[in-house]
Amino acid sequence: MTLRERERAALSGDGQLQVALRRSTDAMSTRWAATRAELADPDGLREAARSLRSAAIARLPELLAQLADRVQATGAHVFFAADAEEATSYIAGVADGKKLAVKSKSMVTEEIGLNAALAAVGVEAIETDLGEWVQQLDHEPPAHILGPAMHKTRADWVRVLAREGYEGGDDPDAMTAFARRTLRRKFLEADLGITGVNLAIAETGTVMMVTNEGNGRLTAGTPPVHVAVMGMERVVASWAEADLLLALLSRAGAGVSIGTYVNFITGPRTGAEMHLVIVDNGRSNILGSPSQEALNCIRCGACLNVCPAYRQIGGHAYGDVYSGPIGAVHEGSDPLSRAHSRGLTPSRFTRAPRRASSGRGRWLPGGVGARGRGPTRGTAAGRAPAGGAGRRARRRARTRGARTRRRPRRARRRPRRRRAGARRGPGAAARAAGSPPGRPSSRRRTGTRHGRARPPPRCRAAAAR
Repeated sequence: MTLRERERAALSGDGQLQVALRRSTDAMSTRWAATRAELADPDGLREAARSLRSAAIARLPELLAQLADRVQATGAHVFFAADAEEATSYIAGVADGKKLAVKSKSMVTEEIGLNAALAAVGVEAIETDLGEWVQQLDHEPPAHILGPAMHKTRADWVRVLAREGYEGGDDPDAMTAFARRTLRRKFLEADLGITGVNLAIAETGTVMMVTNEGNGRLTAGTPPVHVAVMGMERVVASWAEADLLLALLSRAGAGVSIGTYVNFITGPRTGAEMHLVIVDNGRSNILGSPSQEALNCIRCGACLNVCPAYRQIGGHAYGDVYSGPIGAVHEGSDPLSRAHSRGLTPSRFTRAPRRASSGRGRWLPGGVGARGRGPTRGTAAGRAPAGGAGRRARRRARTRGARTRRRPRRARRRPRRRRAGARRGPGAAARAAGSPPGRPSSRRRTGTRHGRARPPPRCRAAAAR
């Protein structure tokens, strides 16, 4: 179906979709306005966050290399995936021999189609976010970046949960209690836990997850193996930057001062295993383009709550994982779901082993090497990579307004030409007398210093005789 056909299908219903969307988006916008009033300078805070994100994107190769070094120092594994196929293949290798995986909410795993890839190798993936779980049971993708099932009415929830044995009415507390009883067993039986990453802090190798249901903490902490999947733009330099962005994410996303559960994970717990998968999947194509600022997005979903088109047609009509205004950038002529990175195409990517080593280093992709130049095998100190990708990366960095600038080339000095009739200095006559016939007097040609004539080199032997 085309976009127009999906639009007409969404608008030709009984109006329940529009009622549910209006109720949900109005509630979230009202809460966001209330928490915004708590801030002394909300616009200044937003501009500060925008500047921090732009600076992080300009330093992306450096921050990703630092993050990988810190994560590996904790004993975890790091894998850079050029595209969706490499990401799902690596995670499928980690899941080899396992039967059940529980998942916390993650848009990037929706982007790469992870659930289908796990099912192909015999691993059942269960969504544990309440909205994501209902969408999975109803065989639908998420319809909102933050609220996957916010387009559903209470009657829709009862219809979907009844298939799993729910016999109650449309009371939210009763439906939540039923979901808790059902999913708790899945956490205890799972062999693998898969989560997203809201932010990754480069200076300590810490990944941050924000949830309102506690399922992220159970997913990361209960199974013996934890896989965290993040888009490569989700990195920040320091805890101070993460603190500022967290304050805006909680307010703009959920309309609260801080999320109910904010989880910080630095390395695997004792006796467990942790993998960090950093996904490009076309994001490098946005770098240096007019749409680069889209990489600043913190996935709060506030743009959807005020978008008039979304309030009428919902998220599924867009036909992409990321609906609404931010999805328009991803869907472009080379969408993230199908694009190959300019710097991370398979032909230029130094292949990593099926399981990334946690010991003596890791393979970094070209374009995000330890120093941002070409294909590199990164180490803690970083090695100078080969190839001409560095020159192109520096040129792109200069167009993006990066801090590093090449020193301007000094202009070549030309001999000064004397104007006709200009006044001549006291040594001019002596210089003219020392010059050979037919050659103009010139300090550069005769080697004159301090007004004293000196013969040119070829005349010195004759002068000595």
